[in-house]
Amino acid sequence: MPNNWLNNRKRRPTHPGEILREDVLPAAGLTQDKLASLLGVSRRTISEILHERRPVTTDMAHRLARAFGTSPEMWLGLQQDVDLWDTHHARRKEYERIKRVATSKAA
Repeated sequence: MPNNWLNNRKRRPTHPGEILREDVLPAAGLTQDKLASLLGVSRRTISEILHERRPVTTDMAHRLARAFGTSPEMWLGLQQDVDLWDTHHARRKEYERIKRVATSKAA
């Protein structure tokens, strides 16, 4: 079974919280408090995302997209890359034991 590019990476994909913390907030001149207020969420929620202890949810992706003129899909795609990589690396041995199911070529 072929592996995809994400599972063969040596380094974990960048968490969307790091992108917000290192690039987006400084460029926008925003603090955690200001972003939380702007998005209508708690400062704790923002802090946990920025420190990569909380994922970007579909709700948060919509809020971030609206605030920064991006798309929810962009934020969710970043989060999905992290989630897929983390899960694959945590359960790699378990996944390797799963045998491929033979399928009919006529289907």
